[in-house]
Order: sequence, then structure tokens, then C-alpha cells
Amino acid sequence: MSFRVAVVGATGAVGREILKTLSERNFPISEIAAVASGRSAGSQVSFGE
Repeated sequence: MSFRVAVVGATGAVGREILKTLSERNFPISEIAAVASGRSAGSQVSFGE
């Protein structure tokens, strides 16, 4: 079983930590959405790299 995950605030400190933890623990994700505010438009976040 895998999950569709959305991380709200993905460009902030907590959001980045959540993404890092999900990756490190090999959480079974089929689809991930990194959601942030408009002022973060164009920012890139990494997952599983």
C-alpha cells in the first residue's frame, strides 16, 4: 500500500524536515505534493535525493 501525501508549508523549516523524514524512513508514497504560500513561488524543494 502506498499513500498520496501533501506537505503544507513545504518550503519552511518544519515542511523541509517532514519531507526529509519521509524520505529517510522510506515511507510508501505514490504521489507527493509540496504546498507553500504564494511568496514561495518558484522555490524548489527536494524529496528523496
